[in-house]
Amino acid sequence: MPKVSRFLFIFCCAFLFTFSLQAQTPATTVELPKGKNPIIIIPGLTGSELINSKTQEIVWFKAQRSKDDDIRLPITSLNLSQNKDSLVPGDVIRNVQLLKILPEVEIYDKLIGALQIRGGYTEGKWDNPTVKGYEDTFYVFSYDWRLDNVENARLLVRKIEKLKQTLKRPNLKFNVIAHSMGGLIARYAAMYGDADLPSGKPRPTWIGAKNFSKVFLLGTPNEGSVQSLDALINGFSYIGGGLNLPFVQNVSEFDTFTIPSIYQLLPHSGTMTAYDENFKPIELDIFDAKTWDEYGWNVINNDKFAKNFSAEEQKNAKAYFQAVLSRAKRFQDALDANTNAKTSVSMYLIGADCKETLDSIVLYRDKKEQWKTIFKAGTFERSNGEKVTAEEVKKIIYAMGDSVVTKRSLATETLSAKTNKTVLPITSEIYLCEGHTKLVTSTDVQDRLFELLLGEVAAKVQK
Repeated sequence: MPKVSRFLFIFCCAFLFTFSLQAQTPATTVELPKGKNPIIIIPGLTGSELINSKTQEIVWFKAQRSKDDDIRLPITSLNLSQNKDSLVPGDVIRNVQLLKILPEVEIYDKLIGALQIRGGYTEGKWDNPTVKGYEDTFYVFSYDWRLDNVENARLLVRKIEKLKQTLKRPNLKFNVIAHSMGGLIARYAAMYGDADLPSGKPRPTWIGAKNFSKVFLLGTPNEGSVQSLDALINGFSYIGGGLNLPFVQNVSEFDTFTIPSIYQLLPHSGTMTAYDENFKPIELDIFDAKTWDEYGWNVINNDKFAKNFSAEEQKNAKAYFQAVLSRAKRFQDALDANTNAKTSVSMYLIGADCKETLDSIVLYRDKKEQWKTIFKAGTFERSNGEKVTAEEVKKIIYAMGDSVVTKRSLATETLSAKTNKTVLPITSEIYLCEGHTKLVTSTDVQDRLFELLLGEVAAKVQK
């Protein structure tokens, strides 16, 4: 089994937690306003089903690996968009029952149910909308979360344009509720529309902003997350807290190696601090493959790598690895290139600032002179024999956030401070004491969402 990280919490749904929160309906019966802008829900990493298009088998999410295909992508091309398999996105993951011994866990069901009951919205179909699918309707954007985020952002824009054409509403604007990595997709769609990454210095056109009114970013890692580095090095388990169950597949470092979107969740350049054994900062470039070789992170050098990849993939591995790192860096640069303090899109941040969240790493050499990377509070011994306590490590590597995404990352505090520019134009920030996954199930979050969503219609009604 691979070393377990808490990365499943990242940017997704953490399916295997048992939530006790129940969706609530208004205490009193009120007539919900009509004519509300349509909504698009964008889930985070691992938040959509993956289905084998040949066998119709649901490959994700399921407890055991598929015999025909699994979540690992081929790595035969340096053009990442060509590394495809037979899996296609199905529905958003609404609930999951891992094993009969565990209760069913609701994922996006609570949010969807709240939109229907509390908001008076009806779920619409992208390819077959109702005549009035331009109002009081929500659409779920499920996507292959393994792929490049630019590719999925462009897909979103094309689906929106096709829907507007079908509805004969060319000027229609949508509100977006985007969870975790889904927020990065929404941001790119607004900033660049249906355009690939620019070849030179990125200059956002905001051409996609015409499609959006309000964008709610729930726990979005706008400066990346250190836990993505952990996942690429160690893989991650499906069970929160690092529990492994028999007969339940985990995502190994060989799996994450093939998934471009996870690289795009790495901490942005200049936003992560790495410390040596004496807690002094170390300068390193995590988008340079040489750094991964130096600190023993590169899974290509793993003794089991050859057993997990074909001869062709092994031949292409080094070039692929640098290509996917470079693509991730360019994607982040494109998001960080904004210079407009104001746009036609209102962006709202919803997150937490009360939970310990991984924010940095510690690097030290063990007795065998091998590099070790610390991703969680634990003890270690310095080269002079001095023992370092878990409490000392804890103070160094954690910051406040939602347990997955730091407040700093959500609000782009580091990048904004370094550039003295508005990296992310923010209309309003809302911070509650919720975990990353509960941002899509919390009734407190729903309260804030509906205040902002329904308020716009209430104002029109009063006029």
